[in-house]
Amino acid sequence: MSQTDSQVDSTPSRPGSETGARDDSPPSRIGRLLFASGLASLAIQNLRNLEGRIAYADAKGVPAADTLVPAASGLLLGGSLGIGLWKFPRAAAASVATFLAGVTPLMHDFWSVDEESRDQELTSFLQNMTLLGATIAFFKRASRN
Repeated sequence: MSQTDSQVDSTPSRPGSETGARDDSPPSRIGRLLFASGLASLAIQNLRNLEGRIAYADAKGVPAADTLVPAASGLLLGGSLGIGLWKFPRAAAASVATFLAGVTPLMHDFWSVDEESRDQELTSFLQNMTLLGATIAFFKRASRN
């Protein structure tokens, strides 16, 4: 373990952080804030255009879209804020991961769309998978003792 890892892991936990896994170095803070602000922006866009998002989810065959779309958007917003502020980071990362794991295969099903839409859906699918990977890394970081 490097000196930096030792310093990070020995830092006492702060209220709401769930664990002693805290890294307040500028690169970590900036990275969390950039990641979280992008996700929060997506969630807010969804919430501001609920009717359109619900209609799109209905067209994709999502059951109970009128309930699931606002719930999923709220999950994404809450999770992104938790990651950005590093408050309850495991729960926050789990919320974002749940959103991405549920939404990605349903809404970005590139394998079942026409040729014209395939590239866009594949790009969105791969972007979400990349975000899911980063979210898993945040979860792992938050889980360190």
